[in-house]
Amino acid sequence: MLTVYDNDFSTCAQKVRIALAEKGLSWRRESVDLRAGDQLRPAYLALNPQGVVPTLIDGDRVLIESNVILEYLDDAYPAPPLRPADPADRAAMRLWLQALDTGRHAMIGALSITLAFRHDLLKKTPDALAAHLAAIPDAARRARWQGAIEHGLRFSLFADALAGWSKAIKAMDAALAHNAWLAAPTYSLADVAYTPYVTRLTHLHLDVLWRDRPRVACWVERLRARPSYATAMTAVIDAGKIAAMQTAAAQEREPVSAMIEALPD
Repeated sequence: MLTVYDNDFSTCAQKVRIALAEKGLSWRRESVDLRAGDQLRPAYLALNPQGVVPTLIDGDRVLIESNVILEYLDDAYPAPPLRPADPADRAAMRLWLQALDTGRHAMIGALSITLAFRHDLLKKTPDALAAHLAAIPDAARRARWQGAIEHGLRFSLFADALAGWSKAIKAMDAALAHNAWLAAPTYSLADVAYTPYVTRLTHLHLDVLWRDRPRVACWVERLRARPSYATAMTAVIDAGKIAAMQTAAAQEREPVSAMIEALPD
C-alpha cells in the first residue's frame, strides 16, 4: 500500500492525488495540517527536509518533490501511461513540468498568500507570526511569505506573479491550438500537474485570465469533467477552505482587475 503525506488544499499534493486516481491506485493518507505547522515538525522534516507536501512512501522508498513523484508513479505503475509515447511530445510535457518548478509554482504561492492566506496569518500575534516564518526551512520561500504578508498587493512579486500566470495562460492557449491537451494529443502528466493551478486561479477569482481564451476555458472544463477530478479534488478539498479563499480574494477583486487590464496581451 502506498502512503502519501497529504494536505487537501496543497496544489502539489493535489496533482499527486490526481495521478493516483488516474491510475486507479490504492493508497493510505497521512494528513499534514499545514496551518498547524505539521510539515515543520522534526519527524516530518526527517522524511521531507523541505518541509512541504506531498511525500510518497512506496515500500522502503521515500519520494519527495511532486513532479518527481508524478514521473516515479508513471515508471513504477505504468498502466495507464500518463506520458506521451512520442519523444517530442514527452519533451514538451517535461517543459511544462519544469516551468512549474522554475517559477510558476512560486508565483501561485505569491498570489495565494497575498489574496487569501495573509488575512488569517495577520490575526496571529507578532511573536507567533515571526515564529511561523522562522520555521520555514527554505529562505526564498520564507522571504516570499514575509513580503506578501507585510505588503499585500504592493508586494512586487505579486505583480510579477500575475504577469507570469498571464503569460502561462497565453502559452497554454497557443499549445491547445495544436493539441487537445497541453503537451500532446493525449492527456498527460502536464495536464495532471496544471489542474490544481488553474483550479487555484479559479478560487482566487483569477479565471478572468482566460476569459477571452475559449481554448483554455474548454480545456479547464475537460479537466474538471474527468473522474479523477471528482476523486482527488472535489471529494477531498474542504469546501470551507474554498469558500474562505474566495471570500478573501473577493475583497481585492477591483484593484486586481485593474492590474489585469493593464497587462500586455
